[in-house]
Amino acid sequence: MILSAILQVTPVIDSISYAVNSIPVVSKSSIVSLWDIIQKGGLIMIPIGILFAMAIYIFIERFITIHNASASEGNFVNDIQDLIESEKIDNALLLCKKNELPIARMVEKGIKRMGRPIKEIEESIEIVGKFEVYELEKGLPILAVIAGIAPMLGFLGTILGVIKIFFDISLTSDVSIGSVSSGLYVKMVSSASGLIVGITAYVFYNWLNIKVGKIVIKMEKNAMNFIDFLQESKK
Repeated sequence: MILSAILQVTPVIDSISYAVNSIPVVSKSSIVSLWDIIQKGGLIMIPIGILFAMAIYIFIERFITIHNASASEGNFVNDIQDLIESEKIDNALLLCKKNELPIARMVEKGIKRMGRPIKEIEESIEIVGKFEVYELEKGLPILAVIAGIAPMLGFLGTILGVIKIFFDISLTSDVSIGSVSSGLYVKMVSSASGLIVGITAYVFYNWLNIKVGKIVIKMEKNAMNFIDFLQESKK
């Protein structure tokens, strides 16, 4: 009985041993690093890398600027109104100059126009607001361009690589799967890199746009409250 069981198990053990021995051993020399793959992407990887560096720089610079502009103004608007009601116009202007928020520069312009028609004050505040929005959005169009052009550069690199592969085949007449796949997979690196850079820039662009939109709404709300205050104070 025991002998029969051993004879039945032995072929299974032999099969497992054969399967294990058949697994190819990956040597350290066959492992390709990420940097090696990037280098094999071709010269097109240079402009893609430059675009990636630009996207990162613009995002960090705009993030800091927008973050500072979105800081809470605390009781700034109320303090300005109290100073105006107390006829301390110089102190109100000084408070605006000390504050780095966009609404402070808008209110400062409105204070300097006090005594003129409300419509003129409102227009001057709107003009300053447009300049403030322009400063916040500076650099965002470049992110949009990077999001569009990086994938196209990646596809261009792949197409040029494929053209080279088939040109080499026409010279050597070697149409084996190995010769084609070995050259094609590295040429796809440029497409993947272009897409990664494009998607990254696209996410940065839209995320920063959302942040700017929130600041603009806050600016418009505070500007409207300030105009209403001036109208009521004239009555």
